[in-house]
Amino acid sequence: MTDPYALVKGGKLNLKGHKKIKKHKSKKRKREGSPSSLLDNRAGDTNDAAQHGGWWEILKFSDIGTNIAIEMEDGVYMTAVDDGTLVMGPQRDDGEAPDPAEVFTVIKVNETKVAFKSGYGKYLALDDESRLIGRSDAMGSKEQFEPVFQEGKTALNGANGRFLSYNEDGRIVCVSKTAGEREFIHLRSNASRAIDPLAHIPKEERGSVKDAEINYVKKFQSFQDRRLRVNEEDKGSLKKAKKEGQFHEVLLDRRSKMKADRYCK
Repeated sequence: MTDPYALVKGGKLNLKGHKKIKKHKSKKRKREGSPSSLLDNRAGDTNDAAQHGGWWEILKFSDIGTNIAIEMEDGVYMTAVDDGTLVMGPQRDDGEAPDPAEVFTVIKVNETKVAFKSGYGKYLALDDESRLIGRSDAMGSKEQFEPVFQEGKTALNGANGRFLSYNEDGRIVCVSKTAGEREFIHLRSNASRAIDPLAHIPKEERGSVKDAEINYVKKFQSFQDRRLRVNEEDKGSLKKAKKEGQFHEVLLDRRSKMKADRYCK
């Protein structure tokens, strides 16, 4: 791959020249087209998700959910071993999902960093030799990682300022200051991507204008005498106001006339 990442130490990520790395000997499936264009085109690609057992590729931080699989090579995932080591897993066939040992729980630390927990209930961290291990019972600075997304490529920066990759023995490590072919990974999720068509509409307004007015009265009325007071005037003004974008102003005016609203005079 070309255009590897430079070391991330805050600020905008810079791109540097390509560094040559000896390729891993494990079996690797090939796909047509350039890697960077494939990554760009596969955002939301159902075919790509189907090839990975329903696990779709994460291409921005906000899409990171509760569970995640880290694909080190095509069809090869990072896997946790019961002794706390992290290694390259076996080659998965087309349509095969990651094994439970290859799925990690994600904890968002802040808007840029995350922590990972293995299926053995341990946090992932770096040891003194920059190898990834899963033996921590608590989360500290060594257990924090920064996913980096740029130009359709993804890399994972460790607490030591090095990028996640693997060595010749198949152990997962963070040793390179720049991200090249071996450091480019795919973060995958199986969380539902269904979009609520009414997501842009407040819950109080998901019905008729009459229902919306009652919902807002219930939300804001003081209920000092436990009686619901709804303006009985014609609802036609509400329908018109909703079309003209003045729905909330008219609702406020109607509630203010009832003298029972916490926020109306």
